[in-house]
Amino acid sequence: MEAHHPSKILMTADTVGGVWTYALELIRALAPHGTQVALATMGAPLSEAQRKETEEISNLTVYESNYKLEWMDDAWEDVAKASEWLLQLRDEVQPDLIHLNGMAHGNLNWGRPVLVVIHSCVMSWWRAVKEEDAPKEWNKYREMVTQGLQAADMVVAPTQAMMHQAEELYGPFKQSSVVYNGRGQHHFLFGRKEPFIFSMGRVWDEAKNISMLAHIASELPWPVYIAGEDKHPATGKVVELENVHFLGHLTNKEVTDWLSRASIYALPAKYEPFGLTILEAAMSGCALVVGKTESQAEIWGNAAKYVDPRNADELRDTLNSLIEDEFCRNIMACRSVKRSHGYSANQMAQDYKHLYGQLLKTPVTA
Repeated sequence: MEAHHPSKILMTADTVGGVWTYALELIRALAPHGTQVALATMGAPLSEAQRKETEEISNLTVYESNYKLEWMDDAWEDVAKASEWLLQLRDEVQPDLIHLNGMAHGNLNWGRPVLVVIHSCVMSWWRAVKEEDAPKEWNKYREMVTQGLQAADMVVAPTQAMMHQAEELYGPFKQSSVVYNGRGQHHFLFGRKEPFIFSMGRVWDEAKNISMLAHIASELPWPVYIAGEDKHPATGKVVELENVHFLGHLTNKEVTDWLSRASIYALPAKYEPFGLTILEAAMSGCALVVGKTESQAEIWGNAAKYVDPRNADELRDTLNSLIEDEFCRNIMACRSVKRSHGYSANQMAQDYKHLYGQLLKTPVTA
């Protein structure tokens, strides 16, 4: 085994968002480096599909829980119980290093080097989506996240833009680094493109802002397909909009198929610290139309069309322009594919391996 390289990591992940995809992709990419990962899951029980995914990863052992995540309602009792559970897991697993994908547990007495990733957070979400600071009922969250991040030996963010926000909200940190998320190109196909627009997410998610796309769909000559439910989770009300086709929950294989055929992928998000679905669309050769945010501009450069996430007319005009101009659409698709090559799972694993090595060289102070 190479010096200063962890043979065993204890990692946390929630099962209810993009962090799940990120964690499995990273664990798979760490396998050739001989790293075993004990993955502690929280947020919700694993679905059958998730369980099947984990069974196919040779260097992974899953430890499942149902503890609430730090951003959920009335979470703090669960966060405390999860703390005890995680420290018991540490004793059982005996890892070389702790990799946390939630922030509130960063200040536990781990006795090991601790790396915490800030994938997103309530405070930066609130600023981006509501255009104001989070209300005072989130003060406890801010306090717990600040303690967790400041105690960590290394804080990682998926973009420089997210890191700047994190430092402003919760800093200073002992050490920090940016590691871009990655996906394996082998998951995605570049197929024969068809005349439709595709998007993924919940239509009532204010941050993803898919509702803006859904509401201008009637003014577009191409149909809009959305991988997501047409029923509101709270009210049960069905959303019916002209020229919008809700596809419900898709399997990974179905997502790959839709992306391979979609000419345009649109996600006019107000808040998207990285955006794995956008990367998946780029790897599938879609022309990208995304919300104009610092993080997206950092990731995609000239490989995406940007729209003001609060301007429906701009979104409609940008999409219509791409629909009418096949040459421009093909150029944008080529750019997105080329740019996506910089965000591979292997590159992500190399970057984390480097950080793990740095942390293992530094003695841990209890």
